[in-house]
Amino acid sequence: MRIFDPHIHMTSRTTDDYQAMYVAGVRAVVEPAFWLGQPRTSPASFFDYFDSLLGWEPFRAAQYGIAHHCTIALNPKEANDPRCTPVLDELPRYLVKDNVVAVGEIGYDSMMPAEDTALSAQLQLAADHELPALVHTPHRDKLAGLRRTIDVIRESALPLDRVLIDHLNETTVKEAKDSGCWLGFSVYPDTKMDEGRMVEILREFGPERVLVNSAADWGKSDPLKTRKVADAMLAAGYGEDDVDLVLWRNPVAFYGLSGRLALDVTGTDATHEGNSILRGGA
Repeated sequence: MRIFDPHIHMTSRTTDDYQAMYVAGVRAVVEPAFWLGQPRTSPASFFDYFDSLLGWEPFRAAQYGIAHHCTIALNPKEANDPRCTPVLDELPRYLVKDNVVAVGEIGYDSMMPAEDTALSAQLQLAADHELPALVHTPHRDKLAGLRRTIDVIRESALPLDRVLIDHLNETTVKEAKDSGCWLGFSVYPDTKMDEGRMVEILREFGPERVLVNSAADWGKSDPLKTRKVADAMLAAGYGEDDVDLVLWRNPVAFYGLSGRLALDVTGTDATHEGNSILRGGA
């Protein structure tokens, strides 16, 4: 079984997670830029973070046989903070990087005017750089947030079929599907979706253009949820081809819209007396 986790925050995970993910069948991940769990106080902290997504995490993932790509953006959680908004002006220098396969996460958190501005600006950047966009739907007032999101996308230069709307659930999936966007579902231990609900959504709406992710991060989350969804699908009577469509081919197709997706992994060796961590030359 091959698995592509299209939304996971490996910066917050351990190397043991990478090892367990590989054993479970994960061979590729996309890590969207997100917040750190506490407010950033300077745009410079974003730039160090973006650099780690482009360099350190792909190196770390490759040690465990996993291809790592990222999406870059000013995330919705911090789009309301005037200390952070200058990041928007610097995004173009990151969006040209080969390992960046979408603009994201963008979207809404509290649905404030500053979030409108950031979402519109970053959809335009996605269109300008010929990249797809990964859109975060808010955890509160999800249906209202989805509708507002779709309205903004329709007003943008980015076609709806180049947008992945994430964190969907039973209240939002139909309107998201009707919009023509790709459909993303985050499977969590206690919140968002679980494996059983995900299988029922697949029964009702089908597996086409559906991406399932773990969204594993700093909180209580599980980087093996993609494999658990695959197992639940098989137990519910889905065939291996359906599992491969949802857990591999769909994310490959969506992020492949960037023209930058590279799934071959170049192995990395221990770099200092058996250590897996890259050491300085001093």
